[in-house]
Amino acid sequence: MMTPAARAVSDVLQPVYGLEGGPRTLASAVYHRLRADVLACRCRPGEKLLIGSIAKNFAVSAVVVREALSRLVADGLVVVEDQRGFRVSALSLSDLKDVTHTRIELECLALRRSIARGDDAWRAALRKAWEDLDAAPHLVPGEDRHHENWSLMHGRFHEALVSACGLDWLLRFRKTLFEQSERYRRLGLAVMRTRQNTGRDTRGEHLRIYQAAMRGDAEAAAVELAEHFERTARLIMDAYPDQGQSEALSSKSK
Repeated sequence: MMTPAARAVSDVLQPVYGLEGGPRTLASAVYHRLRADVLACRCRPGEKLLIGSIAKNFAVSAVVVREALSRLVADGLVVVEDQRGFRVSALSLSDLKDVTHTRIELECLALRRSIARGDDAWRAALRKAWEDLDAAPHLVPGEDRHHENWSLMHGRFHEALVSACGLDWLLRFRKTLFEQSERYRRLGLAVMRTRQNTGRDTRGEHLRIYQAAMRGDAEAAAVELAEHFERTARLIMDAYPDQGQSEALSSKSK
């Protein structure tokens, strides 16, 4: 019979939802688990991450946890403070604006290059990504969050759009910005859902981006993509009445 500690280690080594295959080391397993919790805002912005508590929860050593947290620092998802340990990176409206504008510049460039360089295989992969996104259930009934499968397919769709870009460094920076944007999107969903219906047609936005890309209209696709990003940021900012620029955002509007 498996002991509680052995079961905890076995659980943490299980594949993370959306991650191909299982993690190969305990540090990698803890990293992916914590990373998923940060991106989904289950670990709140600014929350202190206690090495001892995490180690106990996963039944691993403090050395393993510290390695995982150090990788999250490199990702920009966690910060380390002298004599104060690790915290989840804070979110703010000023940072949201910065992330959104930078993402528009980089991702629209990557999209234009991808459309110009894309071949039949790229178009087939993009078509599959769109069909998977369109088929995925969107919101969890009765909850202020997206279905995990929709979030996974959403990420894969945006990745497929730029996959023929041909510039690895550009795609790495684009991935970092996407992940930071995901934190704002998930945190803002609960706030936006408490306000009046925005009338937003998220499916229609993705469809217009997809159709423009498939017909090779790079300019139209970039315009649709930029408006898609701006609309998300604007809805989140409008949900926080004080528009506080430096104050850390929470899941409740002020």
